[in-house]
Amino acid sequence: LTAMGEPSMEPTMPAADSTAQQDSLFSMMDVFLISLITGLFTYWFFFRKKKEEVPDLPKMQSVAAPVRDSSFIEKMKKTGRNIVVFYGSQTGTAEEFANRLSKDAHRYGLRGMAADPEEYDLSDLSRLSEIDKSLAVFCMATYGEGDPTDNAQDFYDWLQEADADLSGLRFAVFGLGNKTYEHFNAMGKYVDKRLEELGAQRIFELGLGDDDGNLEEDFITWREQFWPAVCEHFGVEATGEESSIRQYELVVHTDVNMNKVYTGEMGRLKSYENQKPPFDAKNPFLAQVTENRKLNEGGERHLMHLELDISNSKIRYESGDHVAVYPANDSSLVNQIGEILGTDLDTVMSLNNLDEESNKKHPFPCPTSYRTALTYYLDITNPPRTNVLYELAQYASDAGEQERLRKMASSAAEGKALYLSWVVEARRNILAILQDMPSLRPPIDHLCELLPRLQARYYSIASSSKVHPNSIHICAVTVEYETKTGRLNKGVATNWLKSKVPEQNGSSSLVPMYVRKSQFRLPFKPSTPVIMIGPGTGIAPFIGFIQERAWLKQQGKEVGETVLYYGCRREHEDYLYREELARFQKEGVLTQLNVAFSRDQAEKVYVQHLLKKNKENVWKLINEGMAHIYVCGDARNMARDVQNTFYEIVSEFGNMSQPQAVDYIKKLMTKGRYSLDVWS
Repeated sequence: LTAMGEPSMEPTMPAADSTAQQDSLFSMMDVFLISLITGLFTYWFFFRKKKEEVPDLPKMQSVAAPVRDSSFIEKMKKTGRNIVVFYGSQTGTAEEFANRLSKDAHRYGLRGMAADPEEYDLSDLSRLSEIDKSLAVFCMATYGEGDPTDNAQDFYDWLQEADADLSGLRFAVFGLGNKTYEHFNAMGKYVDKRLEELGAQRIFELGLGDDDGNLEEDFITWREQFWPAVCEHFGVEATGEESSIRQYELVVHTDVNMNKVYTGEMGRLKSYENQKPPFDAKNPFLAQVTENRKLNEGGERHLMHLELDISNSKIRYESGDHVAVYPANDSSLVNQIGEILGTDLDTVMSLNNLDEESNKKHPFPCPTSYRTALTYYLDITNPPRTNVLYELAQYASDAGEQERLRKMASSAAEGKALYLSWVVEARRNILAILQDMPSLRPPIDHLCELLPRLQARYYSIASSSKVHPNSIHICAVTVEYETKTGRLNKGVATNWLKSKVPEQNGSSSLVPMYVRKSQFRLPFKPSTPVIMIGPGTGIAPFIGFIQERAWLKQQGKEVGETVLYYGCRREHEDYLYREELARFQKEGVLTQLNVAFSRDQAEKVYVQHLLKKNKENVWKLINEGMAHIYVCGDARNMARDVQNTFYEIVSEFGNMSQPQAVDYIKKLMTKGRYSLDVWS
């Protein structure tokens, strides 16, 4: 109103006589009165409207509020729990351990609940002391290069920024990691340290599980010392023998509308028939396989290149990202389990949580059939963990087999050794165990309750979105090996992908997938040199990097040196992307192509040997060119050997001691100039 009123107050012409002045004065008074009346009316009108709208505001807020439980404290009070076990889990193992710990609690007269930190406000930890004999346990997996898992990211951010007083909180942490990685158990160590810094009281030492060794044994060893510490702290005792308590009850549906039955969807019912973005872990996109070709010319292995069509999905990706794929189990394994247990696999059922307050209503999407559960939802190929063996033991009618299963599930040294040799090293999956123990015939619903979820598999994307905006490329090798029992074990995802033959409108070539963002990124400036080291399928992200550098060059950008160190077994056997690399080199995009053929000569040659051979050039690129280094592939040997080689090069040409060279490389990592995308 002020802005509109201002021009009318400005004199537009001088007054000619007194009459004109009176008219002018009158008109100015008119304007003033009209403005005043209008202003009062407007004020009254809006004031009245605001009063009317007040009752509606809470409704608007409730619609916009995030779907998150208000407080895990209130839930614990309501359900009589005193132990909460939070899990940071990427592949389901940490969640599984959290469930086992929460179930353990009843043996000590306590009540536990497993909780996903993503679903709660963790600032409520400061209130946990309101509950008698309360304890927070954290099962935290480390993902990638010392990162939190997706579901623990918010918790990690809160811990970093929090200045909360957690002096009343009692806690314990078990970390899940892998010693072949640079940042072993970084997340578990950080949570343990940070909670103490915020004043919380550690009631038992940090547990560090190593998946490169025997993660299950590490967990059992920690757990068997953890509970006595809890008993001592709270002055409680074990109430008796460990007992089998079912978490879910079986409901068989004899008359069910098949439109209400899950057939493999990860989240929303019928989401595969009616696809809606955005696509993520709970809502994967069904991508059509448009190309599936064998990359290697010979040898026993099958190395393949697949292309997934993501047109109309609104999925965006960058070079260096990962594509997650949801595979399906081999139908012959599923059928054999059904036959051994004498079950009609097409029975439609639900497993409903007996704890009505639990956020997790079912162990997997229900209602569904046993066939669907065993094909899409459950892991039937990995050796089962000891808790599964313990629960199954009651169903072995032969006393010897029952005793054997209980022994393997025990914490006794003999039992651990037997589990290690008979299950882990022999790679016995649930089918093999059922075959080798003829008296073990559990109800299929209890078996489905016990088996862990089948997890998505991650692959480094082998394409650039600048060149292939509607397509994601995968480079993979099929996993197949003979076990100590003479059985042929096959990798679930790679063998399933191998069977995905492109078809015109064929459902058999559809792959449920989503993209997971990565920190593995090309430098911001295209002129920055890059040194890429990726033997075998570790070449995948570098195909995307080189494609992108070629595209940037075509756009007229100045592109720095692009150096690749690649390795394979034999030149005429498994030299992946040979033609593409030769073309990139000819075009001048790939300025150096160094290839190590490990088995083409008497003495084995690997990528680290070629780095040593070109050490002067490597140092010049790092020191003068400010090059970015990228390593992709095997973490256990290759990544470690390559890193040691860089220590040697830096030490020699930078005139540094070994500790100084190590520190130099660590600083490159911190600055994002030395990046790893490795697996074990």
